[in-house]
Amino acid sequence: MGKITFMGAGSTVFAKNVIGDSMCCEALRDFEFALYDIDPERLEESYIMVTALNKNINQNRAKISKYLGVPQRKDALRGADFVVDAIQVGLYDPCTIIDFEVPKKYGLRQTIADTLGIGGIFRSLRTIPVLQDFADDMAQVCPNAWFLNYTNPMATLAGYMQRYTPINTVGLCHSVQVCADSLLHGVGMTDVKRPLKQKIAGINHMAWLLELQDADGNDLLPEAHRRAIEILEQYPKGHWDLVRYEYIRRLGYYCTESSEHNAEYNNLFIKSKYPELIERYNIPLDEYPRRCINQIAGWKAAKEHYLAGDITHTRTMEYASYIMEAMVTDVPYRIGGNVLNKGLIDNLPAEACVEVPCLVDKAGVQPTHVGRLPLQCAAMNMTNINTQLLTIEAAVTRKKETVYQAAMLDPHTSSELSIDDIVSLCDDLFEAHKDWLPEYL
Repeated sequence: MGKITFMGAGSTVFAKNVIGDSMCCEALRDFEFALYDIDPERLEESYIMVTALNKNINQNRAKISKYLGVPQRKDALRGADFVVDAIQVGLYDPCTIIDFEVPKKYGLRQTIADTLGIGGIFRSLRTIPVLQDFADDMAQVCPNAWFLNYTNPMATLAGYMQRYTPINTVGLCHSVQVCADSLLHGVGMTDVKRPLKQKIAGINHMAWLLELQDADGNDLLPEAHRRAIEILEQYPKGHWDLVRYEYIRRLGYYCTESSEHNAEYNNLFIKSKYPELIERYNIPLDEYPRRCINQIAGWKAAKEHYLAGDITHTRTMEYASYIMEAMVTDVPYRIGGNVLNKGLIDNLPAEACVEVPCLVDKAGVQPTHVGRLPLQCAAMNMTNINTQLLTIEAAVTRKKETVYQAAMLDPHTSSELSIDDIVSLCDDLFEAHKDWLPEYL
C-alpha cells in the first residue's frame, strides 16, 4: 500500500475531486490518504467527507488519516509516494481582500490576481516560504515523493521548487484539458469528430493552442479562428471569451486560460484611460473575490450533505490521479505539465517554468521538446516570465528592490502606475501582509 498526502486538505471540494478520483482508480484504491491542514475545523470536515467517500465508493479499502498544523506536518508527509499541494496562504480573508483593495487605492484594478500582476507577486512571496518548509520536511521523510502542485501562481511556485529544492515537482492546471473544448464551444463547433489531437505549449495560463485536429486529421484551427474573429468583430454583448479572440486576431493563436485571467496578463485591456474597453471586452473586474464568496456559500450549502455521508463521486479530468496511476502501473499517460525549460521551448529562457506535453510512467514526468514558439507568442510569454523570474529571485534574496523590479516589469501594473506609485504600492502591500511574509530588506 502506498501513501498520498494532501496538503491543504481544508480545500474540501478539491480534496474530494483528487481523492475521489484516486479511489475510482484500482491501482490507488488501497492507498493511505493523509489529510493535512492548519485549520482544525476545515480539516475535520474534510476528514469526515473523505471517510464517507471511502465508504460509499471504495468499500473502506483506503486508510484515511489526518494531521493538524506544523507539529504534525512531518508525520503527514512521512513515507508519502505522492504529495498533492492545494494551499492558499492567507486565504480569501484577509490576504486576497488585501491583494485587491490596496491596489484599488492607486487606481489599479484586477480580475483574478492569483497568477501575475501585483496580486500574483505578493501571493508568490507569501507562499514560497511555506513550500520551502514542505520541501525541507519532504527531503527528510519522503525524499523520493512526487510533489504535484496545484497552487497558484503556478509558474513561480513550481519554478521555485524545481530550481531551489531537490523535490520531484510538476505543476498541474486543468486549463490545458479544457482549452480546445473552450474554443470549439465558444465558436459553435461542438459536433467535430473526436478524439481531438492537439499541441499546446507556452507557460501556465498562457500556453498556446498551436495545433488542433479532429479524429480524421482535419485541421480545425482555420475555421475556429475565422468564427472567433467574426464574433469579435460583432462584439456580442455578454460573450465570455473576447480577450482570447483578440489574441487570435492579433497574435494568431488561442491560449489556455480564460479571458478574465488573460485580461490582466498584459498591458492591452484594463486601462483607466480607456474605461470603455472593460465593457467592450466584457472584462469582469474583481471577479476572484466574487468567486471566493460564491464558493464559500456553495460549500455551506453542500456541507450538511457531505458531512452526513450523502456523497458519491465520478472520476474527473484532473491530472493528479492519472499521473499517480501511470507511475504506479507503468502504463504511460500524457499530460500538459509545468516543468523547467531544459531545452524544451527554444526561444524561452532555460530557467523559466514552461507548460509542455509530458509523458508520465514509472520513470516519472518526462517533458517533450517543442521547439520554437511563434515569435509573437514567445514575446507575450516573456512579458510574464520577466516578472515571474524576478519574483522568484525576490523570494530567494528577500530584497524589496527585486520586488519593486518585478512589479515595474509587470505588464498591467507598469501600464497603469508610475515608478514612484509602484514602489509605494509595494510598500503598502508589505505592511498589509506583514503577518504572512518573512522580513524583506
